[in-house]
Amino acid sequence: LGRSKENSYNSVSCDDRWLDVPRLSLQASAGPGASVEGENEIGSFRFSQRWLRDQGLQSERLSAITVRGDSMEPTLRDGDEILVEQNHGAVRDGIHVLRFDGVLMIKRLATVRRGHFVLISDNAAYPPMECSAADLDVIGRVVWKSGRL
Repeated sequence: LGRSKENSYNSVSCDDRWLDVPRLSLQASAGPGASVEGENEIGSFRFSQRWLRDQGLQSERLSAITVRGDSMEPTLRDGDEILVEQNHGAVRDGIHVLRFDGVLMIKRLATVRRGHFVLISDNAAYPPMECSAADLDVIGRVVWKSGRL
């Protein structure tokens, strides 16, 4: 998720119509949180370059990870794969992968006032948490999901 020039999971172009987006071994918690172990590439999802472009997504900022937990149900379920566009620029309201208190999690972010967010779970069993923007490391915005029916 946090790509750098030294450690880059560049999307590999299969031909001029398709692009492989890396699946990372990370699992973001849709629950109480998960410690981050590493960012090993374990496969890829293939997307149409045209579709990515039509969605306004930048392929070099994309990676896929697995959802763990039930706090974002019914929107995201345990085991779903999500496509995350690495954060660039100002954070806007929506579903994001973030680090909070040292754990990687998926939450809906809502701006409460300048410099403060509420972390919201779609599952009402989990109460919202207000926090300062300084306490968050917003990794990226969730832009697509795949899961079992």
